[in-house]
Amino acid sequence: MEIRFATPSDLDSLLDLLRANHADNVPDEEKKFGFVTTQITKEQLIDLIEQENGVTVAVDGGRVVSFALAGAWEYWKPWPLFSYMIEILETFQHDGVTMTTENCYQYGPICIDKDYRSTGLFEKVFDFSLASMADRFPYMVTFINQINPRSYAAHVRKGGMVEAGKFDWNNNHYWMMSIRTK
Repeated sequence: MEIRFATPSDLDSLLDLLRANHADNVPDEEKKFGFVTTQITKEQLIDLIEQENGVTVAVDGGRVVSFALAGAWEYWKPWPLFSYMIEILETFQHDGVTMTTENCYQYGPICIDKDYRSTGLFEKVFDFSLASMADRFPYMVTFINQINPRSYAAHVRKGGMVEAGKFDWNNNHYWMMSIRTK
């Protein structure tokens, strides 16, 4: 197993993993084991790789079995949800420090192939992704849909993130999570 930054040659395998674990494709009875809600295109992933070096992957046997996305707010700004998060970002704090587009970045989603869950892979991919942005930003933030408590639990117990608050957008309820990068 190799954990590293993604390259364009990883894109098809990464998109296969995303599709297989997207909420639209996961049966309701399996959603309790986790899912992702982010839609991202191949072109957007190429930009994230090239502009931000923001895609961490775990590769096993030539296949992407996990990924985590990360980037500065400027990258995410075109998406309506992220644009809204930028508007409300300064209402959240971590250890008394107000979150801003200058001192934090957006991480997520993280996705792990169901055959690799509960193997310690979450921590390895999360830690690699966190360290990859530590020289640029002192804080990382993410949002987790409240219908996905497994993701919340993983980020708190395995990632060490804390809840910075809650917000609503587009009839969904989210936890805003944060962590220091160093």
